[in-house]
Amino acid sequence: MDWLLFRPLTPAEQHAVLAVTTRRRFDRGDTLFNEGDEGDCLHLLTAGRVAVRANTSDGNPVTYAVVGPGEAFGELALVSADHRRTATVVAMEAVETLVLRREHFERVRREHPGVDRMLVEILAARVRRLSAHLLEALHVPVDKRVVRRLLVLCRQYGDGSTGPVTLPLTQTDLAEMAGAARPTVNQVLRQLENASVIGLARGSIQVFDRAALRRHAE
Repeated sequence: MDWLLFRPLTPAEQHAVLAVTTRRRFDRGDTLFNEGDEGDCLHLLTAGRVAVRANTSDGNPVTYAVVGPGEAFGELALVSADHRRTATVVAMEAVETLVLRREHFERVRREHPGVDRMLVEILAARVRRLSAHLLEALHVPVDKRVVRRLLVLCRQYGDGSTGPVTLPLTQTDLAEMAGAARPTVNQVLRQLENASVIGLARGSIQVFDRAALRRHAE
């Protein structure tokens, strides 16, 4: 598995980190951790997908990301000893992760100082992600934001082929991820459905033509 966080590390350093991880399995609907929990570990996702959710100022939960195999979450727990989780993570299907606890990572750092490059990558990736979200929110029209979220989800759920992709998400889920009102998202999806780019079903969205979807995102 090619985890982005490991790319700055040598093979020996990657092996040292993976050697101290613990494999965990979760069923669909399980909560891996809650917003506000003490953060003491990073999860490397090896199978399945999870939804990342946070509460708005009025207490309503909002899904803002879906994380799939080869990605990591909870990474700030490795950076700060008093970190509190900033989101709730829920398994959308059967999930398997490799758990890297802070105390084990600190031991590896003492033995392999080069793994500090992993912390630099963690912080750099977070800054890039937040900057991209801010620029998109400020400068990208809502219809293009919706389409771009669909493309991201296609990469999550696609099998590498160019065929149709079924996204097991509701229009409300998509609206939360795009930072848009549900009626607006419904209007965008209906236009795409009329153009035979996607199909809508209860609790899912099927993407038929990813090339056309990319054109709509430009």
